[in-house]
Amino acid sequence: MGMLVSLLVLSFLIFFHELGHFLFARLFKVRVERFSIGFGKVVLSKTVGDTEYALSAIPLGGYVKMKGQDDADPTKTSDDPDSYTAKPPWQRILILLGGPLFNFLLAFFLYYAIALIGANAYEPVIGVVQPGSPAAEAGLAKGDRVVAIDGRKIRTWDDLSELISHSHGAIEMIVDHNGTVKELYVTPRELEAKNIFGEKVHRRMVGIGPSGSVTVVRYDPVAAFGYAWRKTVDASLLIVKSVQKLIEGVVPAKEMGGVIAIVQVTADAAQHGLVALLALTALISVNLGVLNLLPIPALDGGHIIFTLYEMIFRRPPNEEVVYRLTMAGWALLLTLMVFTVFNDIARIANG
Repeated sequence: MGMLVSLLVLSFLIFFHELGHFLFARLFKVRVERFSIGFGKVVLSKTVGDTEYALSAIPLGGYVKMKGQDDADPTKTSDDPDSYTAKPPWQRILILLGGPLFNFLLAFFLYYAIALIGANAYEPVIGVVQPGSPAAEAGLAKGDRVVAIDGRKIRTWDDLSELISHSHGAIEMIVDHNGTVKELYVTPRELEAKNIFGEKVHRRMVGIGPSGSVTVVRYDPVAAFGYAWRKTVDASLLIVKSVQKLIEGVVPAKEMGGVIAIVQVTADAAQHGLVALLALTALISVNLGVLNLLPIPALDGGHIIFTLYEMIFRRPPNEEVVYRLTMAGWALLLTLMVFTVFNDIARIANG
């Protein structure tokens, strides 16, 4: 069951990405010759109008084949009015951006749904007070529930952590101690911690940790927009930062995962409930959006770079150069695919 859910999630994400390209192509009256979910041999297909809608044998991707565009041979073009290559550069760039844009939109809608259903979060209840810390000096104790900081209501531990790390000077904390509400003033200190990538960072803290108790936070339809926007932006920045740290060598290459890892994690999330599955699907969707914008010739980002060149210099890039760079891009992507699958297998073998 978990495997089936994983494949359905991946297929849906691919469909939504390609739908973005398809709709923008149709908006600019570009003929779409094939809309395929999956690669390789076509298993099922139906032609509607000028477009063949297909389900192909290898469900690890998908593509929209537009008239005048051939990723396998970028030198094949067409000057017909309904051709992709006959459209002005700005329209081609919007068509290319359509896929990643729809990935971000899908993530936003999924986070919006989570906000309405109810997002799991740590309660703002103190479970640990470090000796000698600002919190200990101010009189905070284990079991205290933080109600507000500087007049702002606290609903989750993340709210509390965010306000403390971005504070200046002393902060006013309203806490509930065994039913008694008290007001305390705490001055955070710059302390050393580790970020998600294991790097040492300094941020303002007061020396407390969560109790581990979890609550479900629901938002009204208006407030849910703000939650969905923040989560989509945060997820995007996390993926961008992850790519940066991977290039810098902070994150080792062995941590990279491929399609097997995605299937495993998605299946696991499905067993933990709808909210967990929606959250992971949103994160994978953002991941697809960001990675497709990388300036690798075989990806949307690479095509955008070529098109920007044409806009700036008023002439298309050299066909031979485009062909060689595109083939190199495909070689890189295939190498990464094989490498990540090897990583996934190694992780499974090592338990």
